[in-house]
Amino acid sequence: MEIISADILEKKLRVVRQKLLAAQENLGEEEALHIIEEVVFSETLDLQISEIAALIQKLYAKTRSRLGMLETYIEDESVNEIMLNGKDCFFLEKGGEMTAMEPVFDSTEELEEIIRNIAAGVHREINEMHPILDARLPGGSRVNAVYKNIAAGGPALTIRKFSKERITISQMVEFGTLTEECAAYLKTLVQCGYNIFVSGGTSSGKTTFLNALSDFIPCGERVIVIEDSAELKMSHIPNLVQMECRNANGLGQGRVSMDMLIKTSLRMRPDRIIVGEVRGGEVADMINAMNTGHDGCLATGHGNSVSGMLRRLEAMYLMGVQIPMDAIRAQMIEGIDVMVHLGRLPGGHRKILEIQELVDFVNGKYVLNPLFLLDENRQLAFTGNALVHGAKLRLRGGHL
Repeated sequence: MEIISADILEKKLRVVRQKLLAAQENLGEEEALHIIEEVVFSETLDLQISEIAALIQKLYAKTRSRLGMLETYIEDESVNEIMLNGKDCFFLEKGGEMTAMEPVFDSTEELEEIIRNIAAGVHREINEMHPILDARLPGGSRVNAVYKNIAAGGPALTIRKFSKERITISQMVEFGTLTEECAAYLKTLVQCGYNIFVSGGTSSGKTTFLNALSDFIPCGERVIVIEDSAELKMSHIPNLVQMECRNANGLGQGRVSMDMLIKTSLRMRPDRIIVGEVRGGEVADMINAMNTGHDGCLATGHGNSVSGMLRRLEAMYLMGVQIPMDAIRAQMIEGIDVMVHLGRLPGGHRKILEIQELVDFVNGKYVLNPLFLLDENRQLAFTGNALVHGAKLRLRGGHL
């Protein structure tokens, strides 16, 4: 992005806003662009052609785009993540590399206006009374914003973009996320109705992997998908219901939580229930769903390892239901069949680090059956262990 003198930009911006305001309300994009070009070329500027083009682009973004100067980066497919820590601190992630950028906002108020525009677009609000926003853009990008009253350096905005092209398991094999042997193994587990929980750290690719796993769900089944913000794409399943949570309005009304959606999904005659990500007490409802005849459930959560994720699930279960820990562990053993853990390696590469079967809980420890682990060369390899719980495999005629 070319750097334009603040004086020139402010002067032209003031004139453009006056002319656009004076024009008819239903002004088209081409007419608006024509007005902006007329203002820019109304006097001779000591600028290069590239700088003039950048000036026109900036003026258009600041006056006509709901996302302002961020529109360019959102449309750039090479950008994975956009991070603003106040108006003067701007970072982009491309191909796993973090890059500091020149500031694109002239004032805190301009950044706040963009954040409010995003909130309004999804019928939510962000202000001093409601200082945190979780939302998604029409293109599917995930947005988190924190208002200035709790972000010391000014409003913070993070936009995580998702590939417009749906990534398949075959592509993940090509990328090195998993091996062909592992992909075939997971395909059989999904088709035979094993309940699979996918764990991993932030930006480890859990949602993308869950989306790819769903390709193996038989088309004749009825699938209910529950997410905080709708991100999964399962157009290959004809009998599909997708639901997303909703925050309360300014009056504290209208909140729809994940545990509410999981409970209502049980009355929708599901063959499978897919939960985008569990973060709290809804774990209890998810585990109960897995234990009431709904085989083939898929879910994700934040964790550092399979063992760490199991401990976190225990803690989240207690947030929803106060029952003895032994009862919680018994429910988890009955409900979850297989744990898949993803990691994000240096350079941004995502990879499956371990796949373990959840077998039992003995002497204060979970009994895990390792199915795939990293070998001494940090390559994913089959351990050779057979599934301990093979009933679902035999019931549906699967072979591993």
